[in-house]
Amino acid sequence: MNAEVLDAVRTRLAALGRDWTPADVAVALRDQPVIMSDTLVGSIVETLRRGSSGAGPLDPLLRLPGVTDVLVNGPRQVFIDRGQGLEAVNTAGTEPRMFESDADVRRLAVRLAAGVGRRLDDACPTVDARLPDGTRLHAILSPVAEPGTCISLRVPRRGGLTLDEWVSGGSITAEVAAVLAGLVASKTTFLVSGGTGTGKTTLLASLLGLVPHGERLLIVEDSRELNPAHPHCVRLEARHANAEGAGAVTLTDLVRQALRMRPDRLVLGEVRGGEVTDMMTAMNTGHEGGCGTVHANSAADVPARIEALAALGGLGRDACHAQMASALSVVVHLRRVDGRRGVDQIAVLQRGDDGLVRTQVALNLRDGTRGPGWPRLARLIGGDA
Repeated sequence: MNAEVLDAVRTRLAALGRDWTPADVAVALRDQPVIMSDTLVGSIVETLRRGSSGAGPLDPLLRLPGVTDVLVNGPRQVFIDRGQGLEAVNTAGTEPRMFESDADVRRLAVRLAAGVGRRLDDACPTVDARLPDGTRLHAILSPVAEPGTCISLRVPRRGGLTLDEWVSGGSITAEVAAVLAGLVASKTTFLVSGGTGTGKTTLLASLLGLVPHGERLLIVEDSRELNPAHPHCVRLEARHANAEGAGAVTLTDLVRQALRMRPDRLVLGEVRGGEVTDMMTAMNTGHEGGCGTVHANSAADVPARIEALAALGGLGRDACHAQMASALSVVVHLRRVDGRRGVDQIAVLQRGDDGLVRTQVALNLRDGTRGPGWPRLARLIGGDA
């Protein structure tokens, strides 16, 4: 299908000022240098409809079983992730192509952003938002992005995993599952750490499903992703400023509001800025069982990561480590190897003689050994050292 013809038909239909019909498409085609046929009209109608609703040509990919991410790098590269690493779907030389040109990718990105009230144009070439079905959208326009306009869609898990399913899937062992369940039951404060796509949010949702149903969860997130199987969840979601720069609601604002809403457990979907200072303050003032996720390369890197984030909230190094030592107890670190997600280490946080908090490995899942932090972890969860 000629892209110029399609654009001309699209422009003609847009000028109608009403919903178009297949007959309108046929009329618009009469002025184009093509041979009219029912097949051509039907093909253009399907292309236009697919491009004007949902995620357009990406919809079939989003519906594939097990898909967690759909990535578009310009018009010639489309990838999906089904838990086994990235798979190329649409590469150069592959027919039929999902996108004829970068203009098609840009058009889809702009429409998806506009559908949730966000601006995406040359003056504001990036957007990070959540679509109505919960899918996380990130887009960045060319020429800022090369090889063209990029769209990243993170698909929310349709059904939560239980710890038993984590075990049966080989991501964790029965011993690790017992330890994680013990963290929840004992109201031990913990963070789930790891890189992008390691399953931090999925694991945290599984653990929140173990919280007794008589307790009230206050979940604060930048973009709603946590969906635990729990009957009493209140979700607070941050909001970006509008085109005039007004109306923003930050994670720091929401953490402070959550503390006034009688939480039994405060959950920070992702620790990513100065709100960590309010979270640690809450955990030091009687709010037990708090938890969240944080991006980090290893369990040992978490204290430094928290220190850097706390600095954004105006907390100095000494004060940060003093707060951290009292507020946080355990780090559960996830890693992804050969596409498989799983727990890599469980470590406890310990304050040294110099006042700085460091991690001590309690369980190392790479070799199945217990580390020097195991006795303290056992005491925290009420087990045997």
